Amino acid sequence: MSSTPVALVTGANKGIGFAIVRALCKHFTGDVYLTARDPGRGQAAVTKLQEEGLNPLFHQLDIDDLQSIRTLRDFLKEKYGGLNVLVNNAGIAFKVADTTPFAMQAEVTMRTNFFATRDVCTELLPLIKPHGRVVNVSSMVSGSALARCSQDLQQKFRSDTITEEELVKLMTKFVEDTKNGVHEKAGWPNTAYGVSKIGVTVLSRIQARMLNKERKADRILLNACCPGWVRTDMAGPNATKSPDEGAETPVYLALLAPDADGPHGQFVSEKKVQEW
Repeated sequence: MSSTPVALVTGANKGIGFAIVRALCKHFTGDVYLTARDPGRGQAAVTKLQEEGLNPLFHQLDIDDLQSIRTLRDFLKEKYGGLNVLVNNAGIAFKVADTTPFAMQAEVTMRTNFFATRDVCTELLPLIKPHGRVVNVSSMVSGSALARCSQDLQQKFRSDTITEEELVKLMTKFVEDTKNGVHEKAGWPNTAYGVSKIGVTVLSRIQARMLNKERKADRILLNACCPGWVRTDMAGPNATKSPDEGAETPVYLALLAPDADGPHGQFVSEKKVQEW
């Protein structure tokens, strides 16, 4: 078993994930895994970074496929005895002009951005070593979507005692409400992406609380972050930041000093803790 520290980024063959891997290759002492759903695209991304003189490693990961997550889990356990840095970056968004029915967009977006991210956490968080770092890439849209929720929903999503089960029920209810055409009446905003990212931010707050309760002495730091508006296939060419600039806050959180005691359980943007 290797005692080399190991970092892993999901959804990393392009965009912000790719830029996060690039920065970790430069600044993280240890092995850095670029993961992607499609091995061909993943290997091509690795080759591109090798041409820059960097040495990422590749492992297949489709976060929508539980078996794929578990294969990666077993690999990390066997080869490294765990994981030091996990960046949950994989996510999807429908284009504004997409004509797919909203209920279908809600289901697909929620399945990947919230439920699949949660599955990765369920399988990989137990592997995080002492002083490990976990970064869940959320979005500023989670904040604006939260502001457009009903007071009742806002209260639930801001609660310091909400459980993972309660959050799962709420995310499931959003999808059901869209199918029944009542989501706006039920207090939801008209953004599937925004609600899925509310889920990611709140999940991060819950996970940090659980780490405090169960593994306080291990000083693991887990946060959600917003990379900003980044020029990617997802956000389009008019966004204000390059992918490397978008990677700055996630990388800052991934590389928090071993003796740091925060931020933890926060929503971070431009390397600053934001009010949730």
